[in-house]
Amino acid sequence: MWMETKAEQQASRRRASFSRRALNYLLLCTGDMEHLDKCMEDQLFVLQLIVWGLRGVTRVILANNPLSGALILVALYWSSPWQGLLGTVGVLVSTLAAVITGHDSAEVEQGLHGFNGMLVSLLMGAFSSAGDWYWWLLLPVFLGSATCVFLFSGLSTLLGRFDLPAAVFPFNITIILFLLCTSPNHPYFPHHPATPPGALQPNSTELIALQVIRGIPLGVGQIFACGALGPSLLILAAVGVYSPLMAVHAVLGSAVGTLAGLSLAVQPNSLYSGLSGFNGALGCMAVGGLFFTFSWRTHLFAIASAFLSAYIDIALSNMLGTIGLPACSWAATLAATLMLLLSGTLASYRIPTGRVRAPEHNLHSRSRWEAGTTTERESTDV
Repeated sequence: MWMETKAEQQASRRRASFSRRALNYLLLCTGDMEHLDKCMEDQLFVLQLIVWGLRGVTRVILANNPLSGALILVALYWSSPWQGLLGTVGVLVSTLAAVITGHDSAEVEQGLHGFNGMLVSLLMGAFSSAGDWYWWLLLPVFLGSATCVFLFSGLSTLLGRFDLPAAVFPFNITIILFLLCTSPNHPYFPHHPATPPGALQPNSTELIALQVIRGIPLGVGQIFACGALGPSLLILAAVGVYSPLMAVHAVLGSAVGTLAGLSLAVQPNSLYSGLSGFNGALGCMAVGGLFFTFSWRTHLFAIASAFLSAYIDIALSNMLGTIGLPACSWAATLAATLMLLLSGTLASYRIPTGRVRAPEHNLHSRSRWEAGTTTERESTDV
């Protein structure tokens, strides 16, 4: 009996040890995966470029995880192989342009020079009316992606004086310039004109509740100009791999954006497709644990940021839509920048731009910092 009990205890320890190891391996795939950078130091340049590119893919959703980047690429190819190809070309071209022009290697390795190029490529493909596999579109994709590198570098120098990120300002500037240079009837690069979301269509005022609810996860997918439910859910899962807290704020922000659209009676299509929610999702994620340490105060702050982003997006879309231009992600970018400039109690939760990590890491780091500060203060008391 004693031998059986001892054998059972050993088996139980082995199972517990296996479960612990499996959990540790899973945790290595979450967050910023900083350990991967050390593993890639002596690898081939092609392998390093792949990791840098995957980090650039996730920077679009304010994350920094190569595994999340791989999941997002799978989602994009699942939704549209042509869009997936354009996104891949965009992130690689902008990353290589940064390497060739000698930009800061740490920024390149963290994917900071890739995500704007990817967004420009995706939006060029989404607005193009020439159809899929229109190879001439690769020309502006190459030029636009490379342009983002120089805009990002210049804006980083300017905004860095105020400890502000350049974010997706380069993308928003480049895509607007491209659409202004072309037209719906352009012989080489025609595009679909944007319509104001506030312009109600006749006989379309009745809303379908399930379609509105379906638009909430689609709002997360629309960050990558993806309007399919399955790929959007996979993109949301990729956010969860990086940070469960950010995934919750992504859904919450998209729901807030949808609610804001309902309150102003935007076109049903904007609600159904998720276009009303994606700026809210970005605004909520930026504040809810990424640039601010998570707490009940910053959680409410994130909801306010989502509402502000959504209403700014509706206003800009109505204004720019009159000339056939989209508002892109100007709303979330401007709202998040404004939030980062606020002073007062909330400013004490602000995380310096250079120290931003996954929200869970930020929360743990702040706890250790506060504990260290308290200990130091007590040790200097007389």
